[in-house]
Amino acid sequence: MSAASAPIARPLDVRWIHGSPSAKHNTDPDIQVHEYDEHTVILRQNKAVNYEAPFLFLLFGAERAVLIDTGATAEASYFPLRATVDDLMADWLTRHPRDEYPLLVLHTHPHGDHIAGDGQFADRPATTLVGADLATAWAYFGFDRAPEATARVDLGGGRVLECLATPGHHEAAVTYYDPWTGFLLTGDTVYPGRLYINDWPAFARTIDRLIAFTESRPVTYVLGCHIEMTRAPGIDYPIRTTYQPDEPPLQLTVDHLHRIRAAVAELGDQPRRHPLDDLILWPSD
Repeated sequence: MSAASAPIARPLDVRWIHGSPSAKHNTDPDIQVHEYDEHTVILRQNKAVNYEAPFLFLLFGAERAVLIDTGATAEASYFPLRATVDDLMADWLTRHPRDEYPLLVLHTHPHGDHIAGDGQFADRPATTLVGADLATAWAYFGFDRAPEATARVDLGGGRVLECLATPGHHEAAVTYYDPWTGFLLTGDTVYPGRLYINDWPAFARTIDRLIAFTESRPVTYVLGCHIEMTRAPGIDYPIRTTYQPDEPPLQLTVDHLHRIRAAVAELGDQPRRHPLDDLILWPSD
């Protein structure tokens, strides 16, 4: 593979698995696998397994693959993440043979619904698992020395992720930009749902930084890790909902970052819950 000069936005009109009226009605796979392109896979955990139903991202480069986040369930019998990733990597290697092909496991932040599956990769050969906690992740990216720096993770073949420290939702939050697809992977910082904001000033700075960053990069989609909204403007599903038949798309746009910034400016130093059409600002205080 070789890096394209500019990413092309492929259709992402996916009908994501969205839960069942009851557990006995569940017929969905434990993990939905969507191959966005030959080198990019989006995974979603079944809401019947865990109501958070997070999204995960598996990206293939010429020299190694990276898995971003490991989901909300530790037990492989309920959430066979490693087996799924192993099968996807084996299939990719059938089409792109290599003698050695390691896996790197990174995270968007250390909340439990993004790291629960880490243990499945602890003893996996040719695998580097980077902890999501502040001290470990920041040291890996170099943010402990230069928090405003842009770190780079080279997957080979010209696919080099750009990584930003983006606190606000969590102090250790990381956003990834993938120039191959144009994806801006924002974790729980920006997604179609309740944006839980633990540090309001840090969140405001993060949104400003993301906007500035995207001014010089082509972004096809802004992709977070959950869907919690309905298709009705400003209306979310109740917390812990396990059946969401009226979900909107996962993908947002750079324009949503600008809308968030305008709302943050409007709220000023008096943050409160503030619904927009596609998401809700949800400060902790």
